[in-house]
Amino acid sequence: MRHARQHARSHARRAFSLVEVLIALTITATLLTATLAALDTSFKSYKQTTESASTHVVARIVVQRVTAMIRTGDEFGPYPANPITTPELESDWLEFVAFEDEAAGVREVIRLERRADTSDAGPFVLWYVETRLENDVPVLTEEWPLLENLTDLTFILEYEVGPRLRRATLDMTILPDDLQDLAIGDELEAPTIRMVASAAPRQGG
Repeated sequence: MRHARQHARSHARRAFSLVEVLIALTITATLLTATLAALDTSFKSYKQTTESASTHVVARIVVQRVTAMIRTGDEFGPYPANPITTPELESDWLEFVAFEDEAAGVREVIRLERRADTSDAGPFVLWYVETRLENDVPVLTEEWPLLENLTDLTFILEYEVGPRLRRATLDMTILPDDLQDLAIGDELEAPTIRMVASAAPRQGG
């Protein structure tokens, strides 16, 4: 009989009380919450890095293409009112002749311009507009966006007497795609990428 009572008491000692179960559940829930928060932060950081790297590559390709067109272009605009007193101007567009056949009277004019995507405050889009003229009459115009999600874009044009373009500088700031919702904490903002590139026309501008 005494052995049976001791056996029953040993079984009673192996069970968890309600308080112990609640404490265990609380600790488990806290650990799971911390783990999920760490995973969420890690995912956001990974996505931020990949988006930034992707945007950086695309932006570099666009910048290289634009500077190459500037080097081979001619008859640039906009023109300063007086290149002697105001040799440098800033603009949200750049225009130049990319191809010309004087015998056939054919010209191809390219215009790069900043357009507001949703509002005048941005974000902006860099547009490529190509116009074919025959005897100074537009016969065909094609356009498409080159780069989206810009927070700023400025063309800085330095002219000499002529007016002859001496150098063109592209200064733009880009917000990587899909990063508006990736702020980790209210105090952090989505990072931006700034690119500045200059080129001088080979044909004298």
